[in-house]
Amino acid sequence: MATNRGGTLVSGLGRKGRIWYPPPTHFPAPFRVYMVRVTGVNRITGNFEIRVEKLVYGGDGLARLDGRVVFAPFVLPGERIRAAAEHEKPGLVRARTLEVLEASPERVNAGCEYFGRCGGCHYQHAPYVYQLAAKRAILEEELRRLGKTAPPQQIEVVSADPWSYRNRAQLHIEDKRLGYHEARSRRVWGVDHCPIGSPSINLAIGALNQMMREGRWPRFVRTLEVFTDERQTQLNVLETERPVARRFFDWCAERIPGLVEGALDYRDEFRVSSNSFFQVNRFLLDRLVETATRGAEGETALDLYAGVGLFSLRLARRFRAVTAVESGGGAVRDLRFNAERAGLSHLRAEQASAEAFLEKLPSAPDFVLMDPPRAGLGKTMVARLCHLQPPSLVIVACDPATLSRDLAGLIAGGYHIARMALVDLFPQTFHLETVVRLER
Repeated sequence: MATNRGGTLVSGLGRKGRIWYPPPTHFPAPFRVYMVRVTGVNRITGNFEIRVEKLVYGGDGLARLDGRVVFAPFVLPGERIRAAAEHEKPGLVRARTLEVLEASPERVNAGCEYFGRCGGCHYQHAPYVYQLAAKRAILEEELRRLGKTAPPQQIEVVSADPWSYRNRAQLHIEDKRLGYHEARSRRVWGVDHCPIGSPSINLAIGALNQMMREGRWPRFVRTLEVFTDERQTQLNVLETERPVARRFFDWCAERIPGLVEGALDYRDEFRVSSNSFFQVNRFLLDRLVETATRGAEGETALDLYAGVGLFSLRLARRFRAVTAVESGGGAVRDLRFNAERAGLSHLRAEQASAEAFLEKLPSAPDFVLMDPPRAGLGKTMVARLCHLQPPSLVIVACDPATLSRDLAGLIAGGYHIARMALVDLFPQTFHLETVVRLER
């Protein structure tokens, strides 16, 4: 079978033709060298064929070979593929997909020319309805496997346009290439556009690529971040080998439409400073907030990991007293500004870690909303919540594995799942957001 620049061939697609997945480095596949640790099991020395059973969290497909689990990317359940081992350890093989011998009838052509090389997306070879069903199945499996928790019969699925949705992008720079890390690599794959980025993100990518060709470009800059609400754009230097002069940002303001200095005022509702967290899906912000706060009622509410107040402002329109807790100083200043501008004087912002604040809290509020980082709440937070016993909790979780562990502890402490929703903030990728309402 012919090859194309050392790429990966998908065959058997009938009228849809053939799809190539390039290897994860620029070196032709036959000349790649892998360091394989001796594990006491038979090493895989050549290519092998496997049948994909299912998709798992992380974006890979799971198959089995001689009693070992094999993870391979860019595949769909039911497909027969030819693969090569990249890393082996007892019971587990991480493989590179070389060729799809029998393709799933669900397979489609990817919507991006960089798919399979760029590490930003994982599911572009699947229709979007299929992606949503796969994510729900993965969420249910994580709940059962890690949390020993039966998923609710009904899981609401909240979605929107799966393209042009990102309002934020981190762009890495290496050897005059600007783009994203390659799949399973720290190498940078250069891009001149991104189909999941918003129009303003793509304007910025185009402008930055042009600027990099000029002698004025600071060659010591390694990572940039672009954030936008489609009216204004914020540019942040995240990694550099030495300080960046002010004239660089003045130059960027000449080339990037709507570039602002300092904080960005998102939709005239949320001031977001350069180091403040904000959700990335511009189409689902309002529906995420509505899903998380639906049915919230009482006199007092607590918003932990509050950021700039995305949930806090909505809660303050429903509760008599709201406390928002955030550890980042810049985000707390943004939150206070946003609350004051909205006329929400009964919204109090506290700069503290969620753990420290909850430990000193003398009594439980009526409602607690938590949007923790990927690491989840953790045992200490779960134990403290079970001790305080607030009647109603909502967790907005970005990792189903840590969510499953947190839910196991809360359920053991007397809570039950009242409602669960999968909010697909990250189409074309394996990432998913889960909103869970728990009650006592």
